[in-house]
Amino acid sequence: MKKLFLIIGAPGSGKTTDAEIIAERNSDDIIHYSTGDLLRAEVASGSERGQLIHSFISRGQIVPIEIAIDTITSAIKIAPSDVILFDGYPRSFEQMSELDKYLQNDHSIELVSVIEVVVSEEVARDRVLGRSRGEDDKEEVFNNRMSVYTDPLAVIQAFYEEKNLLHKINGERSIEAIVDEMELFIESKI
Repeated sequence: MKKLFLIIGAPGSGKTTDAEIIAERNSDDIIHYSTGDLLRAEVASGSERGQLIHSFISRGQIVPIEIAIDTITSAIKIAPSDVILFDGYPRSFEQMSELDKYLQNDHSIELVSVIEVVVSEEVARDRVLGRSRGEDDKEEVFNNRMSVYTDPLAVIQAFYEEKNLLHKINGERSIEAIVDEMELFIESKI
């Protein structure tokens, strides 16, 4: 059975970097996927689907749910490890609900925990606007991405808290401290 850890956090929270480091340290047992990386790879492929995805990402909007769920579940099923860290998902109530429905019907994947890397909006803004990675690092796009993240956050938190799956980590410390805490938590669950 695949053990899934979802890692959520604001743009610039460090969730992708944290997950990458943990996967590198545990490369025989843990694999990391970023929703953003999977979607960007599809865009880079130049496919029709990639062009459609680009039309949403370039405006800081959410990619349609069918594309996101299919991308995520396909990656999980073919993952070379049984422990999967997946960051950047869910980003809406609808995505959360659809993933939950999917997982209730597919018993080959267990959602073990949802880890939230918590940072203030000020810290997130400083980090994102300071990294200049592409279109998504412009202030207007950042503001849109931030509201896309924060608008449904309370509902997502409540849903996973009720299932006793939400675990929060302070993302405003050193990368080492955050990664060590997250890694210990993941190890305690597998």
